[in-house]
Amino acid sequence: MYDVIIIGGGPSGLMASIAAASRNQKVLLIEKGKKLGKKLIISGGGRCNVTNRLPLEEIVKNIPGNGRFLYSPFSVFNNEDIISFFEGLGVALKEEDHGRMFPVSNRAQDVADAMFREMHRLGVEVLLDSPVKKLLMTDDKVTGVRLHSGQEFTAKAIVVAVGGKAVPQTGSTGDGYPWAEKAGHTVTDLYPTEVPLLSKEPFIVSRDLQGLALRDVAVSVLNKKGKVLVTHQMDMLFTHFGLSGPAVLRCSQYVVKEMKKTSGSPVEMRINSMPEENAESAFQLLFKLMKDEPKKAVKNVWKSLALERWLLFLLERAGIDPSLTGAELASDKVRAMAAQLTAFTMEVTGTQPIEKAFVTGGGVSIKEIEPKTMASRKKPGLFFCGEILDIHGYTGGYNITSALVTGNVAGRSAAEFAKQV
Repeated sequence: MYDVIIIGGGPSGLMASIAAASRNQKVLLIEKGKKLGKKLIISGGGRCNVTNRLPLEEIVKNIPGNGRFLYSPFSVFNNEDIISFFEGLGVALKEEDHGRMFPVSNRAQDVADAMFREMHRLGVEVLLDSPVKKLLMTDDKVTGVRLHSGQEFTAKAIVVAVGGKAVPQTGSTGDGYPWAEKAGHTVTDLYPTEVPLLSKEPFIVSRDLQGLALRDVAVSVLNKKGKVLVTHQMDMLFTHFGLSGPAVLRCSQYVVKEMKKTSGSPVEMRINSMPEENAESAFQLLFKLMKDEPKKAVKNVWKSLALERWLLFLLERAGIDPSLTGAELASDKVRAMAAQLTAFTMEVTGTQPIEKAFVTGGGVSIKEIEPKTMASRKKPGLFFCGEILDIHGYTGGYNITSALVTGNVAGRSAAEFAKQV
């Protein structure tokens, strides 16, 4: 008999096990894979972006999927507590752009090892290679778990930290959703977020722009009336199947939601490669550069404005021969080029599947979770944390912050619950 069983050895499960064991409870962590912390070790490109140092308001803004829910858990354990936690375990951290926090060593493995050592010190028992088949429960409480092997373990409290459906090679294959439903929970529609987009535009199909990365451009998603739903100004990438890169990943969930509304119609995206300018100010700039050097070919006059490959592509779209000089170019053509540079539009037809996404949208409904404790409102003794919940953020340390915060709160609450039973 254990006090607390935690299912799942990802960031939230590891944190939950430490929080529960540090309250003198007998803790068992069950992981279906052969190793703990797989998602932690590949996060942040193998460097592990452990949290984000921005103020809470900003963090919530960067978690468009129910970020407001985190106000309560944050009052118990927040991003500054995450930083103190890791530094207390001997992992020195440094701050990079946009508040992202990384280990000074740039090694995600160091973050994972520090957590493993702390679990060992606190006496957390770990069971690897042990997929859970179901939660054991009566009408009025959770009592334990049954493994696929038939083995059963009982506990006073259970924390489900099994992740979503994104990045399945780390073991998050959606196992926890049916358990949650069995316990009386609603699981909202699952969909990919932070995911590359697909397009059937001729220039994508012909791979004309494959591998072209645009730096610091403003990428917008439009609804079917042409209204901007969201704009992200960051880098982006053209691929052989469509679009990727940070700006596109952040826009992806808005594409998914818009396609749901329009029964799967293609969605229009707009790219402004001169985010400081609009069509008129870009026209004035192009015109001035051209007038300053009327004898030079426009492709050379304007080469400071965009990468050559992108510039030549847009000149073609605007119907301009790149070898023409400024003196030979009509002003309506210059206007057409200004429009391409500031509002290039294309259609996207969908996203890569959820298995290719970085983050799962949807999950266990947060309306049925007690935010101060992460306890189930449906089944006493049951707690949820991490990506199985219907909470999702942009990449940049926001999802792992949500996982570690909810994991800590779930672990400490499960321990307190077990003490009362």
